[in-house]
Amino acid sequence: MSEPASSTASHQNYRRSLGTISLTAVGLGSIIGSGWLFGAERAAKLAGPASILAWVIGAAVALTIALTYSELGSMFPKAGGMVRYGQYSHGSLAGYLAAWANWIAIVSVIPGEATASVQYMSSWHFGWAKGLYDGKELTVSGVALASVLLVVYFVLNWFAITLFAKTNTAITVFKVVVPTLTAGALLLAHFDTSHFTQQGGFAPNGWSAVFTAVAVSGIVWAFNGFQSPLNMAGEARNPGKSLPKAVIGSILIALVIYVALQIAFIGAIPAADLSKGWSSLSYTSPLADLAIAWGINWLALLLYADAFVSPSGTGMIYAATTSRMIHGVQENGHLPKIFGKVDAKTGIPRPALLLNLLVAFLFLAVFRGWGSLAEIVSVATVISYITGPVAVMSLRRLAPDLKRPVRLKAMPVIAPIAMVFGSLVLYWARWPLTGKVILLMAAGLPIWAFYELRKPFAELKPHLKAGAWMVSYLFVMAGISWAGSTDFGGHGYLPEGWDLLIVAAIGLAFYYWGVASSWANPSLAEVRRELAAEAEAEASAGGAGTDGAAEPSRV
Repeated sequence: MSEPASSTASHQNYRRSLGTISLTAVGLGSIIGSGWLFGAERAAKLAGPASILAWVIGAAVALTIALTYSELGSMFPKAGGMVRYGQYSHGSLAGYLAAWANWIAIVSVIPGEATASVQYMSSWHFGWAKGLYDGKELTVSGVALASVLLVVYFVLNWFAITLFAKTNTAITVFKVVVPTLTAGALLLAHFDTSHFTQQGGFAPNGWSAVFTAVAVSGIVWAFNGFQSPLNMAGEARNPGKSLPKAVIGSILIALVIYVALQIAFIGAIPAADLSKGWSSLSYTSPLADLAIAWGINWLALLLYADAFVSPSGTGMIYAATTSRMIHGVQENGHLPKIFGKVDAKTGIPRPALLLNLLVAFLFLAVFRGWGSLAEIVSVATVISYITGPVAVMSLRRLAPDLKRPVRLKAMPVIAPIAMVFGSLVLYWARWPLTGKVILLMAAGLPIWAFYELRKPFAELKPHLKAGAWMVSYLFVMAGISWAGSTDFGGHGYLPEGWDLLIVAAIGLAFYYWGVASSWANPSLAEVRRELAAEAEAEASAGGAGTDGAAEPSRV
């Protein structure tokens, strides 16, 4: 295939074949991955019974932020949408940092799902299976098997989007049924109500532990799946209607399932396993281990099977969405043109798929345990979240004339609240993890510099000025995390309680700075031209596009 003449030409190779049900399956399939297999135990270890509320808080944060991205996704139904919005509102620096954080958060999920499957396998009663995991991380044989799973995820994405959609919908049905059966079976088998009041009470480690559980126990990891439909927007038949339904619906359905699982897990723990407190919980395959403890052998077998299906389904989805993100980063001007190629026959960005496979192998080699990957993914995810609230209101200021199929009257209130929520979750992740991930964000700047610093300073200056708020935000949040309350790993220079108010105030200050810094940059001008050209093409065709793709709500 020759190089596309323009980004519009490249996007024409995508197949607009995904409807509301398929997109909801993409979102729900991303949210219900390995998080449900391990999240209940990790959250309970940190927060005890109050971990139930951690899931509710996590869903509220995700839903608030998702509302901002739903408007953006319906405005710009383009592949890899999540890596584009900051570029449209603030230019190359802020756009690149947001894209880098988002890509790191998503691409690292793929090896995380493979790791989860192999970790559950290590509980099988076979000698070779027990050698896959040493209690902390995968062994050499475990990494080898996880590598095979990575290849499978990418092979399933190599051929056609229609194959992906059919496969994923079937897998998602299984992924919803099994957690529901698990919660019900555990509730019926054993439910000790004393666990909710003994061993330190409902919140044995205080409310700071509840907030930390939101950030690092896999809750943010799980709900981050809401963005997968947005990254597949280029393949949506009617993005204006289907995207918000898919995003919001998948979060709410998943919340019900996760809360039921958390309640069932807490009630089903054998009393002896809690004799040393919640922090002493240590299961290799948490839900399967409880099923075996109460003699529900059929459920244990089902869970071992689902330990392949749920993470593999999510890994497959993220392999698809990350390839669209790489395409978006290339069109932003920060990767070679080959990664913008979309195969004309299949509608698959194959070079981007290969790049993400290589990066997934790298993450698997460095982070061999589900827990360590979950922490990195969660914090990087929160950093990527902050762009949405700022971008959505910035674009209302810069481009009020652009059609918004999804437009909430309450967005001027929702957006700053979303920014505050994102800032709080980043702080809750605890020092030094926050500092490490912010350093990982800085590690991507040489790529940006390679493409941008060759430009004349007069051309580069407005991009630097518009992106200063985001660079400053990362440094300030790292400093606040370092100086913060000891409850969140800080050095105690900020008193408990006041630290949360200070973080909220900082989030608001940077939100207003970010909105004020937005400018009508070349990327926004280019996407305006693309949308106008598409609208004109639809009008001349009488509103009927190829593949059932072009509908008036797209523009």
